[in-house]
Order: sequence, then structure tokens, then C-alpha cells
Amino acid sequence: MDVDRIVALVTAAGIELTDRRRNAKDDGWSLSFANGATVELGDDGSARAAGKGARTVARLLDMPTAPRST
Repeated sequence: MDVDRIVALVTAAGIELTDRRRNAKDDGWSLSFANGATVELGDDGSARAAGKGARTVARLLDMPTAPRST
């Protein structure tokens, strides 16, 4: 999945993209959404969702969420 497809799918569901930038290692994208979710997408195609709204976004993208920390 690519970054534009992720943005299109999530925003089509009514969740606004609030930030889109290359990650600190410059090997992928970090996307933030208005529901509190973040999606980390590697240039290798790896992706994970984390944050408050991660479950919703992960369902939209048919992907796993990051494990919750305790």
C-alpha cells in the first residue's frame, strides 16, 4: 500500500489528515489523523497504526495495530 492510497481511504471515511511527513530516518512516511491515529508507512511497504484512533484506521486499511504499552 502506498501513502496516497492510505490518505485517500482514511479521508474518504471522514477522518481528516492533520500531518504528512517523511519520518526521522527518511525511510518512510508518518501520517497523523484527526482521530488521534498515526500510521507509519515504510518505503518497503511495511505499515502500522498506533495512537488513540488506531483501531478505526487499521480496520479501514485492513492492517494490524501496534501493541499497546502498559
